[in-house]
Amino acid sequence: MTNVYDNILGLIGNTPLVKLNHVTKDIPATVYAKLESYNPGHSTKDRIALHIIENAEKKGLIKPDSVIVETTSGNTGFSIAMVCIVKGYKCILAVSDKTKAEKIAYLKALGATVYVCPASVPADDPRSYYEVAKRIARETPNSVYINQYFNELNIDAHYQTTGPELWNQTDGKITHVFACTGTGGTLSGTAKYLKEQNPNIKVIGVDADGSILKTYHETGKINKTEIHPYQIEGLGKNLIPGALLFDKIDEYIRVNDEMSAYRTREIALKEAIMGGYTTGAVTQALIQYANSHEFKNDDLVVLIFPDHGSRYITKVYSDKWMEEQGFINNCFHNYDEIFKTEIIK
Repeated sequence: MTNVYDNILGLIGNTPLVKLNHVTKDIPATVYAKLESYNPGHSTKDRIALHIIENAEKKGLIKPDSVIVETTSGNTGFSIAMVCIVKGYKCILAVSDKTKAEKIAYLKALGATVYVCPASVPADDPRSYYEVAKRIARETPNSVYINQYFNELNIDAHYQTTGPELWNQTDGKITHVFACTGTGGTLSGTAKYLKEQNPNIKVIGVDADGSILKTYHETGKINKTEIHPYQIEGLGKNLIPGALLFDKIDEYIRVNDEMSAYRTREIALKEAIMGGYTTGAVTQALIQYANSHEFKNDDLVVLIFPDHGSRYITKVYSDKWMEEQGFINNCFHNYDEIFKTEIIK
């Protein structure tokens, strides 16, 4: 029998590359998207959830009655909850209140206990989702705290899988890789592997307007005045994750909520790829990068599209939400008529 698996976890990894033909038409390079939504949990976080939990099992850190605890903006939580169902563990997750209701419903549907914490407080505030997860882990018997932001296995998961996949899928011809950075594991592990194969490969990190990562990469200092609320989930941070290898990243591009939102919807309209908000963010970063860097015809660029758009239907794909942010009125790309829905009365 072919294409048959013992359980859903066998589908993790080996996600496809798909060429982008329209949104990048003005860029001379060949551009591919790595569709991490083809993982069974619909995101790149499946890789780290399985890798970290199985490593903990091998070390005897996880027992049959263990409780897995983690901080998540959504995707890691889905992946951990999925792995816990298959392996029989209880799952407790702390999320920020930026997380939409449908994501929380998804987590609960997968059996997770969810704590919703304010996103506007500092990372070291006892109410932050980082600190709440730590407290729950301390207070819960037989708990194991995944700690994706400071877990080196987050990097190793992508060093073992995503990096080799990109190298093999492009026959070693890849010249640039762009990825959003939240915990930093995806880009760090991928970059570490690719740089070992060819140190000339350019690694571009994507940061959010409102995050501190770009400035820290450039100066080695945290500029707290840059911190402000923003809407893109899973991108950027107000702390420095231990799972982020800054020395493997050549440059950071910072993107804002509005242009990332338009780009997300443009990708759906022009490429038929329903990606998450960070799909638009990483594509917007490529376009901004191309404005100040010259691509050649034989360059081969890969954008890592982290997740699926189904989790953002009431957010970036919602006309109502876009209007509430003021994005449609302020759009200078004249997409208003494309994105609006005509109502026949």
